[in-house]
Amino acid sequence: MEAKVKPTLNVRIKKWFRNFGRQWQLQSMAIPGIVYMIIFSFIPIYGLVIAFKNYTVIDTIESAQWVGLENFKIIMEDKYFWQSVVNTLGISGLKLAFGFVLPIIIAVMIYELRDSVFKRTIQTISYLPHFLSWIILGGMLITWFSSNGMINELLNFIGIQAKQNHMLDAGKYWWIASLSDVWKEAGWGTILYLATMSRIDPTYYEAAKMDGATRMRQIWSITIPMIRNIISLNLILSVSGLFNSNLDQTLVLMNSQNQPKAEVINSYVYRVGLMQGDFSYATAVGLGISIISVILLVATNIVTKKLNDNQSVL
Repeated sequence: MEAKVKPTLNVRIKKWFRNFGRQWQLQSMAIPGIVYMIIFSFIPIYGLVIAFKNYTVIDTIESAQWVGLENFKIIMEDKYFWQSVVNTLGISGLKLAFGFVLPIIIAVMIYELRDSVFKRTIQTISYLPHFLSWIILGGMLITWFSSNGMINELLNFIGIQAKQNHMLDAGKYWWIASLSDVWKEAGWGTILYLATMSRIDPTYYEAAKMDGATRMRQIWSITIPMIRNIISLNLILSVSGLFNSNLDQTLVLMNSQNQPKAEVINSYVYRVGLMQGDFSYATAVGLGISIISVILLVATNIVTKKLNDNQSVL
């Protein structure tokens, strides 16, 4: 039996250029994305070193004084940081509880519609909030929850006397932030599910009908298992992003009254790093959160892999 000869580096390079020449149109379309990732995702990784330095605007990364883990020790003793962690987990937990399941339910309901015109109309209406910025939606929410806003008018209509500005009530902020985010993104989150459902073989449903299966049984036994991989993928991404609360939403909705419950990690890093100029501390916070997010990503992937017969979706 002849041993396989490993191609030399020169041969591999020639083969790569030959393959690139055959698909130069497709490869050229990928180049801008690769350049973007190199400039904005890989090169900035070097800047993480300032998390271990006492960096100021008058220093360069190389000239800044090394302080080791001092910034991380300050983080452990910072009560305002830990309050932002609690708020982030509280808001993200509510978003996960409602925002993960709701797109699946909406996608199944849209998929089950038979009237194509009504189906497209519902899809368009559900997608629309996603395309509105938080500047617009935030202004709407602030108006709705004001003392004379729509929410109080509805409460008064059903017999509940209400005249307070709900955006100034810190105790209600988690619910306002989480449910408004779900309202904005739930429709958009159905796209992957609907795309996967469109590829399900109709003969499965025909066979189920012949066996006497009801629509609910067909959904539970055919539709849901067929989109299981997409559900697992979205779960992994959702859990890994628990510490990355929406900065745009927070900056629009947060005020001096609800700040104790509205301040999340991203807004805290923004305030400390850019507004107060403590770049080293903000970088240390960001680095720590990124490491925890990677751990959550790997852990969730392992769990979903076990639930999917040892088949990973990543």
